[in-house]
Amino acid sequence: MENREKNISHSIVVGRINRLAVTRIIEFGLVLRNHNGDEEVLLPNAYVTEEMRELGRGIEVFVYTDSEDRQVATTERPLAMEGEFGIFEVVDVRSYGAFVKWGLPKDLLVPLSQQKAYFRIGKKYILRVALDAQTGRLYGSQKIGKWLEDSYGLTASQKVEALVIAETPMGYKIIIENRFEAMLYTEEIFEPLEIGERRTVYVKKIRPDGKVDCSLQPIGKQAAVSQGQKRVLERVKGAGGSVSVTTKSSPEEIERLFGMSKKAFKAAVNLLISAGSLKLTQEGLSLVG
Repeated sequence: MENREKNISHSIVVGRINRLAVTRIIEFGLVLRNHNGDEEVLLPNAYVTEEMRELGRGIEVFVYTDSEDRQVATTERPLAMEGEFGIFEVVDVRSYGAFVKWGLPKDLLVPLSQQKAYFRIGKKYILRVALDAQTGRLYGSQKIGKWLEDSYGLTASQKVEALVIAETPMGYKIIIENRFEAMLYTEEIFEPLEIGERRTVYVKKIRPDGKVDCSLQPIGKQAAVSQGQKRVLERVKGAGGSVSVTTKSSPEEIERLFGMSKKAFKAAVNLLISAGSLKLTQEGLSLVG
């Protein structure tokens, strides 16, 4: 059969996006094959459009196993794929494990052995999607630490994708590039963050012990002015060039006027004063010039 699309996957990989070619059109959907033609998987009619009904056409699908452990394809995308982390809500609990929603018709099983404590329906948990090499089944694991690596390969100022996993007294723990644990510190956070949120961040420092510090803003002399500094300047300008708020004002007043913590406010103000954009007196903050 002539392949009318390039980059067809050489093998079908469960838990990942595969680009496969339409090899047969049957009653139940489309039979898709890999590049070598030695592996096939069904794309059910529920996901088939008319334009897909063309022999040799390449289609990007996610492959997983159904309730009978048969490989099946879908054009839908899960919350996280194999090797990725995400936040998942529990929808059912059984004696052998719990099931969580992950964006596909078949819920993802989190075996009892992969839970740190018994899961509860309606609660959300940070999990990693993993593949059981013996059974070929995908499962979720709350024991995420065993998949996290040291910081080898990261460089300062590198732009990376992050998942926010926990709030601490110092800031937020994050997972970057689905491989490394890192920190975002409170004094550099000038906007709301939520557990489970995905953000683009920048590597600020790699410590001697391998731990990583990150920033929401680009690093270096050419970095854009931080969102926190922008917010302070906008509020002061909007108030006519001065506000009767200082770094000694109450956290409640600072939160009400600037929408940030007192610690983040002080960090932004100090940077703006150092840059010559603001001046601070006993009466408050005012623009320079």
